Amino acid sequence: MESTAMNSTDRSPARYVTAAKLSEIPEGKNLTVTLGGNVIVLFNSKGKIFAVDNRCPHMGFPLDRGTVHDCILTCHWHHARFDLATGGTFDQWADDVRAFPIKIEGDAVLVDLAEHRDLRRHHLARLRDGLERDIPLVIAKAVVALSATEEESAKERSAAEIFRTGLDFGAANRRDGWGAGLTTLTCMMNLLPWLDLEDRSRALYQGLSSVAADCDANPPRFTVRPLPGGGPDSHALKRWFQQFVEVRDAEGAERCITSAVRSGMPEAAIAEMMFAAATDHRYLTIGHVLDFTNKAFEALDHAGWDRAEATLASLARSYAAADRMEESNAWRSPIDLVEILERAFERIPDAIQAGRRAGGGWRQRDALAATILGDDPAAIADAMLSALRDGCSPAELGGAAAYAAALRIARFHTSNEFGDWDTAHHSYTFANAVHQALRRAPSPELVRGAFDAAMSVYLDRFLNVPAARIPHSNGNSRGAPELIRALPAILDRQQQVSETAQLIAEYFASGEDPRALISAMGAAMLREDRDFHTIQELEAAVRQYSILEGDARANVLVASGRYMAAHAPTVRAQRHTYRIAQRLFRGERLFEGD
Repeated sequence: MESTAMNSTDRSPARYVTAAKLSEIPEGKNLTVTLGGNVIVLFNSKGKIFAVDNRCPHMGFPLDRGTVHDCILTCHWHHARFDLATGGTFDQWADDVRAFPIKIEGDAVLVDLAEHRDLRRHHLARLRDGLERDIPLVIAKAVVALSATEEESAKERSAAEIFRTGLDFGAANRRDGWGAGLTTLTCMMNLLPWLDLEDRSRALYQGLSSVAADCDANPPRFTVRPLPGGGPDSHALKRWFQQFVEVRDAEGAERCITSAVRSGMPEAAIAEMMFAAATDHRYLTIGHVLDFTNKAFEALDHAGWDRAEATLASLARSYAAADRMEESNAWRSPIDLVEILERAFERIPDAIQAGRRAGGGWRQRDALAATILGDDPAAIADAMLSALRDGCSPAELGGAAAYAAALRIARFHTSNEFGDWDTAHHSYTFANAVHQALRRAPSPELVRGAFDAAMSVYLDRFLNVPAARIPHSNGNSRGAPELIRALPAILDRQQQVSETAQLIAEYFASGEDPRALISAMGAAMLREDRDFHTIQELEAAVRQYSILEGDARANVLVASGRYMAAHAPTVRAQRHTYRIAQRLFRGERLFEGD
């Protein structure tokens, strides 16, 4: 009788214990034993004894109910197949089963219970398997296992490692580069501090699943190498980058990006270079180019600048292929918005200089937002220039445009067609991206983006005709805990837009810490099947909430809550998959029967 063992590098001393008598396991039979808390099944196949965990790593079915042929074990629930000697699976959706080294001493079968695997490395490898093959359950199980620690600092380190894995994969494995998947993942990473601890790994799972779906059946990217040598100075690279984008040369633009990063060009200068090109034309691809660029820089805030070359290079194709709204009839007729904007752009540098002399202290956000929500585009441009002259900073200007865009959604009337939610949504997420980008790189060129955002909000004015009422507390005596408990039930029903907005208004009137409300909204969002726009809405609202004050804070959350309610409930298949992963990790039984 031969012994069997895994081919692995031991990480701990062997710990053999007696499992059974050899005579208890006839040829072609198996025996299940419990040793040291492990339920192990022993197989006798072709004169060899094998030992594997009795729990199928796919969904927990007892492997002693399986069949063995030619030393391959097949689970009888979903037909996953395993090499008995190593535990390795032939079906990547299943994962490897733990195999235990065996030795035979006389009639005694001894099993080594020591853990010889590097479990963290294994789970990271399985995460990559799930991303490569777009298998949500594999992704979920890896995230649950990697996040399984009680210490909050360890959870944060694990989340960062998981995020970097998804970022690296997404940047390398989608020919068209940065897309909705990586944006979703970055939104989730931004939201983590606002979520309850138990929801954070679920958010990462949804973000990673979005990356996998975005890359599935997509050719990989091959990054264009930097220019040889030290490369030109930053001014030349910026000029060339804009020229290449202008003529839609994706590879030339990408080489400028990789050269800028490799040459050590400062992060702020690279941001200015890219945002300048993103605002050379109007509202590129309904705002996605600038939004994705902003998210890529936010991703690097989390993952580290050492990933900048591959991450930022993944944006080049979207710049070159972008739709330009100056070529769109809506931006040209019946009023030529592009002409109004180009006249305003000529005056931006002088307005900024005048504002610096004014010394700041501008406090007219609400008045400017009201003008942006009006119906006179020339007056909007003039008001924004006046604000800059009066001391409004570029970031504050972007914030006013973003707040106006949020109010479009807060006042969106449900008599509009359902698809019109997304018209308002795109203006808002673009405006939020411009605002965040201006906080990072407040260049005069990027200020053009705030004007673009304002004009997009102007074009959406029909969505507020009639305008929905922004709710206020109606004197209801429900306390904050009751309101938090009521939110999931409201979102279990379709189109509870007004009801959700009223609940949020009542919560703010209660005077309780809104962080609990944001966490509850995050949990409600994560119950639903992943929706790119709903995730963007909540992330933008939280970004704006963290900057705003007073009633404006409530209004941006009302906007997000209304959008979420309009798009709920869903089938919630992703939630089910994630709960399966959790139950498997806890050792719960999923199958029915004896």
